[in-house]
Amino acid sequence: MRGDSDSGSGSGGTVFAAVLLLVSGILAICQGIAAIAEDDVYARIGNYVFEFDLTAWGWIHLILGVIVVLIGWGLFRDMNSARVAGIAVAGLSMIANFIWLPYQPWWSITIIAIDVFVIWALCISWSRATS
Repeated sequence: MRGDSDSGSGSGGTVFAAVLLLVSGILAICQGIAAIAEDDVYARIGNYVFEFDLTAWGWIHLILGVIVVLIGWGLFRDMNSARVAGIAVAGLSMIANFIWLPYQPWWSITIIAIDVFVIWALCISWSRATS
């Protein structure tokens, strides 16, 4: 029955992951716009192996943020493909924010932690949704 605690959309883990994806996606969009609009908004801390132009990083965060928001919306619609995509995109977001560490270290660590919770919540709720 739809809405049970064992169904996909009623699962607390799925709702938790969807909310986290929506919030982190919207914040990534804002982060991307800030990096595209003004290159002097972010200052790089020291030398780092992964060095990109801030405008390029802005576009990466903007595009990734839009995709994350769409996947979060798909999770609210109880789409199984959104669950798979959510796990994959959260992994990509973790990698992107690891590379983004020299520009915003605390923010990157926070987003990486949120992505870990998203992956955990989607994997845990998936086993309940399929049984």
